[in-house]
Amino acid sequence: MWTRDVICWFALDMGSGKELLILSVLVMVRECLTECSLGFNMERGQKCVDRNECKETAGICRGNADCFNTNGSFLCRCHQGYVHSKRLVNFTQDGHCQDVNECIGFTNICGPAAQCTNLMGSYNCTCNLGYSKSGDSNCIDINECYEAQMKQEDLCGGKGTCINSNGSYWCSCSKGYINYGNNSTKCSPLKCDSFNGNGGPASSLEGLADILFMMRNSCLALSNPSAASEVKTDGEALLEKLFTAVESILSPGQLNSSEDVSRLLSTVENAIMHIGPQLKDNHTRMETTETVQRGKTRPTGPIQLTNEVATLDTDWTTAAGTGPYPGFALAALLSYKKLEKSVNRSFEGLKEHEKDGVTPSFQISSKVVSVVVSNPNTQQLNRNVTITLRHLQDTEESDELSYICAYWKENGTWSTDGCYQQKSNATYTVCTCEHLSSFAVLMALYPMKVVTKIGLTISLLCLVLCILTFKFCRSIKGTRTTIHLHLCICLVVADLFFLAGISQTKPVGGCRFVAAMLHYFFLAVFTWMLLEGVQLYRMVVLVFNATMRPLYLYLTGYGTPLVIVVISAIIRPSGYGTDQHCWLSLKDGLIWSFFGPVCFIILNVFFFLVTVWKLAQKFATLNPDLTQLHKIRAFTVTAIAQMCILGLMWVFGAFLFQEDNTVVAYIFTILNSLQGALVFFMHCLLSKQVREEYAHFLSCICTPQKKRYSDFTSTNPSSSQSQALRSGQHTGESQI
Repeated sequence: MWTRDVICWFALDMGSGKELLILSVLVMVRECLTECSLGFNMERGQKCVDRNECKETAGICRGNADCFNTNGSFLCRCHQGYVHSKRLVNFTQDGHCQDVNECIGFTNICGPAAQCTNLMGSYNCTCNLGYSKSGDSNCIDINECYEAQMKQEDLCGGKGTCINSNGSYWCSCSKGYINYGNNSTKCSPLKCDSFNGNGGPASSLEGLADILFMMRNSCLALSNPSAASEVKTDGEALLEKLFTAVESILSPGQLNSSEDVSRLLSTVENAIMHIGPQLKDNHTRMETTETVQRGKTRPTGPIQLTNEVATLDTDWTTAAGTGPYPGFALAALLSYKKLEKSVNRSFEGLKEHEKDGVTPSFQISSKVVSVVVSNPNTQQLNRNVTITLRHLQDTEESDELSYICAYWKENGTWSTDGCYQQKSNATYTVCTCEHLSSFAVLMALYPMKVVTKIGLTISLLCLVLCILTFKFCRSIKGTRTTIHLHLCICLVVADLFFLAGISQTKPVGGCRFVAAMLHYFFLAVFTWMLLEGVQLYRMVVLVFNATMRPLYLYLTGYGTPLVIVVISAIIRPSGYGTDQHCWLSLKDGLIWSFFGPVCFIILNVFFFLVTVWKLAQKFATLNPDLTQLHKIRAFTVTAIAQMCILGLMWVFGAFLFQEDNTVVAYIFTILNSLQGALVFFMHCLLSKQVREEYAHFLSCICTPQKKRYSDFTSTNPSSSQSQALRSGQHTGESQI
């Protein structure tokens, strides 16, 4: 470093005064003594020293560069892996350093067995699969066969020989074993025996033998590639041949038996398992939608396969299973065009879908689809699969119709075990299943519900007419009419609860309330029927005092069943309502709180009516002209008929919730529907007084006439007397 680096310029103006000259010289000398060159600083006012720009100014070279101080200046140099934008080695502040892409600029920088990855200012070499890095040298091949032998691992299976190759290995399979072209996976046995027809039962289904023969030849060709007489067929062509053969089987019409259906489904599923690994593309769609994943490791992630009639949602873990991995995983969704006609039967195993004690009729409501996966253990999956099936016809669910998810069992019947309906609408049904097979949506029809609704509606209309008749017809007023009125009221309320709530099992509290109301009002019906028998007995025995006070009737007719229901509810409240019906539970004997009183009432009414009948016959032989006795006999006949209908109905009702009870359910429903019409027929239409009231009422409505005024002064005593007698016969039941 120099001690003085000063440049002085003197300029003298000799034309000025002496003083001015001296002053100018002094000023110029001072300036020359205090200024330093660029890149230097004055130190202690005496000497100029070099400035260190690298320390004084941070980041003077910007990023990715080093700063070097020089005498009176500085210079910048890019870091290794970076180059100046103008290709300068040394620079100051002009330009910047940018990354060098070594992977592009230097050919084969990582060697032939590695992949180069550029980094900021550097690069990284990653060995290819099957190679490893040895120190700082290039990647070298891994001998997988040797390493597996050292670790006692079996790469190729018991029937395969491991052969090392550059970056990989391959398995040479013995005869009868194959890895379907995925040479680095274990050799799996070819199950050609599953395509043995043996001329046995399978030959009864025309066309199935051709499929078995075709699949067996393909299997044997894979098993023994050197056999000259066997010709290999690629997977796509083989799949198309399979569907052509299946179509030829289904085209003529329905299959003859359920066994034929099971054989066909089993054969097609085995064929798909055989063809799937041979497909070149990972996703194939013909008559089936099929996807295949190949590789050394098990695939993961979701699977969704869709065709025109169904959608399958599952995952690769389910498709591959947890057993030995053969190097591929397969999932396939097959749909059959005309098979639903052949399987529209064999519904014997669906008794659990009974409603209100009635077994529904079933029919196929979707195409039959099969789900095939490479997982050999599909009887109990770790994760459920979801299958969405489109309906053959768009129909909403209702009380008379419901959709059921079912699968075809090997024994040739439909079953719902392990398959559940997740949701359904008019167009499709979503099924969740714990196992795999061939699936379809079944439509369960409940015609009994239609019969019940129509019958009870007719019964309710007749009972309402009876109530209006008993309430407003003055010509039949009396104790029996009061009894009939309240009997009909109880029947109406009971039928309304039965119609609206017998199947509404949710919520539990509401279901128990419906069961209690049915219990109460049906008991009340029989109690009022008992009161009718008592009244008939009193009409014969207590001739002149046969009427009963309404208060006693109400206390007996409504109080007795109330006491029974309250006691039953206190003792066993959980017995009201079941999982299937809002009625009394058949367990723990609670049902006898209804059938016990009913049987007691029916027996007593029967003995009452027999006694009344015999007494009426006896009195009639003594005096045949006693018209009131004839009337009592007519009342007795109607009471017996009424008792038979109600009693017989609940005799069948006792067996309503047992198995194989379709006939019983129909009889119970018909009798339940007839009771209103029977009461209307016996107590209204057969009564002459009621018919006259109806005729008068209809004549007033249909043919209105001008009002006629009677003469108040001209009254015929004889006619008045006869009218009074007729009225007495209509209203007084004890005048003989």
